[in-house]
Amino acid sequence: MERPKNARLLKVVTGLAYGGAETQVVALAHRLHARGWAVQVASLLEPQAFVGELREAGIPVAVLGMRRGQPDPRGVVRLAALFRRYRPHVVHSQMIHANLLARVARVLAPVPVLISTAQNTLEVGRSFKTERSTHLAYRLTDFLADVTTQVSREGCERFLQGRAVRPDKLVYIPNGVDTERFAPRPEIRKVKRQELGVGEEFLWLAVGRLEEAKDYPTLLRAFAQVRGKHPQARLWVVGQGSLQDQVKSLALELRLGESVRFLGLRKDVPELMNAADAYVMSSAWEGMPMVLLEAHASGLPIVATDVGANREVVREGVSGFLVWPRSPEALAGAMERMLALDQGDRVLMGLRGREWVEEHFSLDKIVERWEALYLSLLKRKGLV
Repeated sequence: MERPKNARLLKVVTGLAYGGAETQVVALAHRLHARGWAVQVASLLEPQAFVGELREAGIPVAVLGMRRGQPDPRGVVRLAALFRRYRPHVVHSQMIHANLLARVARVLAPVPVLISTAQNTLEVGRSFKTERSTHLAYRLTDFLADVTTQVSREGCERFLQGRAVRPDKLVYIPNGVDTERFAPRPEIRKVKRQELGVGEEFLWLAVGRLEEAKDYPTLLRAFAQVRGKHPQARLWVVGQGSLQDQVKSLALELRLGESVRFLGLRKDVPELMNAADAYVMSSAWEGMPMVLLEAHASGLPIVATDVGANREVVREGVSGFLVWPRSPEALAGAMERMLALDQGDRVLMGLRGREWVEEHFSLDKIVERWEALYLSLLKRKGLV
């Protein structure tokens, strides 16, 4: 199916920062632009990342000037004005605030196709403190979207149970990862470990914002237990967030010393993945975590909590171990199981993880699914 001549795609996001959802938005924008779509990105909030990269690639970025936690009807007006000015064939919004704003803006400025993507299994936060309120907001505005998509199968089930969307308008499309950028590179391992002062110690890696959803206190308490039996274990934490001072204070309280390093924001995550021996995630809730896809694509075995779409990525006993969330004891037990394996078994786990990701979550395959959805909806409207 051919796309319309000069096909225009507008991706609307709540914000642009160094997070998994935002990383996926940017990756999709690049790939669809390369396929011939005229892509523009609109951010509700002032962007913190990716603007230069997108504009350098020929993808304009519009900023709607909204502020976090401050509802502003002018944002709807500005987005509607962008709809009229850009005249997109497809508007694809991602993340709850962007989804709702795009739906309302469509009333003021009709567009042929509007797709809303929920990036989290449990979409709660400052504005929507309960899942019920989230589902109600989606349900009341469902008639304004052509399709709502979820990145996890569990998220689809919860949306249906909460009547957030009509069953015939709900589509499952997971996140995708660039398996060329994230890949096992043995030559990098030794260099990166030497650069950061690691010898033969067992190195755990955790990447993600230091926010409530990621539940770093559970990870640090679990790692403290692991250290009691495996004093040579090390943990690198990559990311920053509003809870970083609290998390660092807990590390001091647990007397973890130099066994834990907080590396802040990094642009060398693919190299850090290669330097690590295993990946660990302690999240209390998730959608489809990009970082798990990246870890498996890099050949790392994984220990993670069984939330969101984690079980769709990590296969229990095959490519890693899954445990209940919010349980330091359970997480520590799984980390110790991983440490007890010989190196060959851990490497095999990681390679199985990469094979699974290549088969089901490669970025190129996911882009093909998105483009097929766009074109099928445009065909339904008689535009292709």
